[in-house]
Amino acid sequence: MQCVAESPACARPGKPDRTAFRRAAPLLALGALACSLGAQAVELKGVRSHESPEHTRVVFDASGPVRYQQMLLSNPERVVLDLADAKLAKGFVPRIDAAKHERIEKMRTAPRGGGHRLVLVLTRPLKPHVFTLAPAAPHGHRLVIDLYDQVRPAPKPPPEVQNGLRDVVIAVDAGHGGDDPGAIGVNRVYEKRVVLSMARKLAARFNDTSGYRAVLVRRGDYYIALRRRTAIARDARADFFVSIHADAFKSPKASGASVYALSNRGASSETARWLAEKENSSDLIGGVGNVRLDDKDPLLRQVLLDMSMDANLEGSIEAGKAVLRELGKVTKLHSRTVEQAGFVVLKSPDIPSLLIETGYLSNPVEARRLDQADHQNRLVRAIHAGLQAHLENDPPPGTLLAQRRAEGKLRYTIVRGDTLSEIAMRYGISAERIRRANGLRSDRIRAGQVILIPVKG
Repeated sequence: MQCVAESPACARPGKPDRTAFRRAAPLLALGALACSLGAQAVELKGVRSHESPEHTRVVFDASGPVRYQQMLLSNPERVVLDLADAKLAKGFVPRIDAAKHERIEKMRTAPRGGGHRLVLVLTRPLKPHVFTLAPAAPHGHRLVIDLYDQVRPAPKPPPEVQNGLRDVVIAVDAGHGGDDPGAIGVNRVYEKRVVLSMARKLAARFNDTSGYRAVLVRRGDYYIALRRRTAIARDARADFFVSIHADAFKSPKASGASVYALSNRGASSETARWLAEKENSSDLIGGVGNVRLDDKDPLLRQVLLDMSMDANLEGSIEAGKAVLRELGKVTKLHSRTVEQAGFVVLKSPDIPSLLIETGYLSNPVEARRLDQADHQNRLVRAIHAGLQAHLENDPPPGTLLAQRRAEGKLRYTIVRGDTLSEIAMRYGISAERIRRANGLRSDRIRAGQVILIPVKG
């Protein structure tokens, strides 16, 4: 070892000072440990990718925080990341199926100095967004590469229908997705898959209903930031936003469906508060880097936001009541009133919105039911019937539904559990008027039957 003049070990040349060594040993050991930890390379342990309409995401799981330098090269188009003090974990061979991705041609990795180089060869010029994420259950440290198209297509206006009147547009949002699985129930029932299945079914029902057009916010297994979900609904000029979930609670005894609207003034129950906090943390799990607000006047923004949301909140709550009535016919209700909490995904100032918890995957019995197609279909029919009843009772201006209501031509499709008296109460008319309008001799109705609702006169 190199001897430093001031060191106690050099005080008596030729005869080591054992006392000085004993005193210095802990410091030397600590220094050696620090050097060892500092030199320990971060390991890349896994890779996965998700394709969405707007971008492709590649995620590397790592044993610790990743330090990197980024380059964007042309001919061919490449994103190059040089990772400092990094290596591949033993047995890990990074692969990506380029055939499943329209934006990535191939991926290469190789050691470089004391680190590692990652190269993504792109099919066309793209705009990369690279960032790291701290651990957020169920994930550890992550390096995220988002590849965006350089030009985002302009939103398409809803198609016009008869006489220039448009359809009512419903934005159907499946919660979670991609790196954020949501709740995980018995037999590995993933919330992100269950709710995407129900969202697709609900969108299909609305698209099969005259006067409606549905837009799926999430169409596959990828994550969308919470505020981006409402932006997609806005781009589609949606009249209503509904987010489908199947969450978990602290107790496995929790069960039943719930309907939530936005609250800016605190949650209406402890369950609502807990769920809102859990859902609002999805961006940490799904992965959102460098989120920022572009508005330079936050006070004015908040005032306008609050005014607009207050105007839509009443409609959201009324729609929630209608959905709860229908859900109560096909499943147990966790709460018989519309709960309110500060869900970020509901904070769209210009669109009435609801978040629907179809059940709790933390409950073993309910998890099995939510994974069954028949139960999903019953829940979807109920949500569809509730929203349809509300929107036809109070249709958005300029829509085919508004004209039908003005002309007294509303039609309603009977679902299982409906009664004539309930339908009459929903539309604010008497059961006798419905019987006369449809030539019914009794109150007997059947699921699938279409009846005229005489709302005019």
